[in-house]
Amino acid sequence: MAIATISPVTGEVLERFDELTPEELEDKLARAAAAAASYRLTTPEQRAGWVEHAAAHLEKETDSVARLLTTEMGKTLRAAREEVVKCVRGLRFYAAEAPAFLRDRPGDGPGVGARQTYVTYQPLGVVLAVMPWNFPLWQAMRFAAPALMAGNVGLLKHASNVPRTALYMEQLFRDAGFPDDVFQTLLISSGRVEQVLRDERLAAATLTGSEPAGRSVAAIAGDEIKKVVLELGGSDPFIVMPSTDLERATDAAVRARCLNNGQSCINGKRFFVHADVAEAFIGMFVAKMGALVVGDPMDDGTDVGPLATESGRRDVEAYVEDAVSKGATVLVGGERPDRPGWFYPPTVLTDISPDMNMFHEEVFGPVAQVWTVSSLEEALRIANGHPYGLGSNLWSEDEAERALFVRDVQSGMAFINGNTTSYPEIPFGGVKRSGYGRELSDLGMREFMNAKTVWIGENADGTS
Repeated sequence: MAIATISPVTGEVLERFDELTPEELEDKLARAAAAAASYRLTTPEQRAGWVEHAAAHLEKETDSVARLLTTEMGKTLRAAREEVVKCVRGLRFYAAEAPAFLRDRPGDGPGVGARQTYVTYQPLGVVLAVMPWNFPLWQAMRFAAPALMAGNVGLLKHASNVPRTALYMEQLFRDAGFPDDVFQTLLISSGRVEQVLRDERLAAATLTGSEPAGRSVAAIAGDEIKKVVLELGGSDPFIVMPSTDLERATDAAVRARCLNNGQSCINGKRFFVHADVAEAFIGMFVAKMGALVVGDPMDDGTDVGPLATESGRRDVEAYVEDAVSKGATVLVGGERPDRPGWFYPPTVLTDISPDMNMFHEEVFGPVAQVWTVSSLEEALRIANGHPYGLGSNLWSEDEAERALFVRDVQSGMAFINGNTTSYPEIPFGGVKRSGYGRELSDLGMREFMNAKTVWIGENADGTS
């Protein structure tokens, strides 16, 4: 794919970017390695100051950056503003909390025959982030903020359709006062990621993206024996039990399926509704999905903008057409609107069966699959049969149901009476084919740190 900004609203190419030459890429890798050697010696307090400056710069530029995000990938301007605000929050969280996360952790010295033992956390060095386009600022920021606070140096290989956002991030950290080359953007194609991964100057990598991309990065990193964190998407279950408030649950279901124009790994995608409330829930859900305004994402009255890429819309259409050809029922939506751009309407399908492609895969667009189930156990059985396990949702007021859900749902995150989302304060990640490792919180920062054990014995003269 060419590196270019293409309007999802019109399909017009707004700007093309030259890929780095081999010599330019080598120069960036060399400069990253040199920066890592000195940046690791800075103090957490120094890094926190730079991170706070980045937050302040970004906050001042909220409106212009939001327009940048909307222009490049088509999310509504309202959602883009929310994304920028979230990034400011994430930066400030790490500026405030990371110095405590980085403190040495004391151990039981006498218990292991030592005068003193402790664990000290040290940066790994140069870390590559391979990031997707759907949350072009937040996805990259939730890597950058903890990685830079940890003392690592970042290299960003962003999606080819959001180059302006990628370059903005490099400029943001430069303007915030970070030392030269501590964070650099690599405008390269996906085919050159392997070269960077295998470079001896690179210590680790993180990828958010498709399962095939994750398999490739994991295989290369395994061959090189380098640490990697993977977030590879999901098809999250959204389970509705009779005890819940249906008005509240259907409002949340619409947000869950249409957040970011339906292009979020943690969107609720598969809706399992207890038979006792299925008719009422489905009626309300379909009406609310059908009432959403699809249109220009720059218009504050728009609820759902276009999909980010033409190929993405083709994929969504193919999933729906396959399901309908095999017996699925379309309750609302399901047909491409006759207009320029890569729009697709909010869609609800029922009568889903295992022979349909969407049963086993992730539909990255505003398409909801609805099942009627007789029990929470049945919902969990079908939900857990999916190869992904990122987030999950239960809507219930019953404590026993909540406990069963938390115990048995196969996911990295379990949200009850609230949509799955990411916060800097809590870990983010999945199980099964959704990947491994965690982002955010102290756990995400320590993924790219050496937890070094220190053991100090008695002095030679027997004194302590």
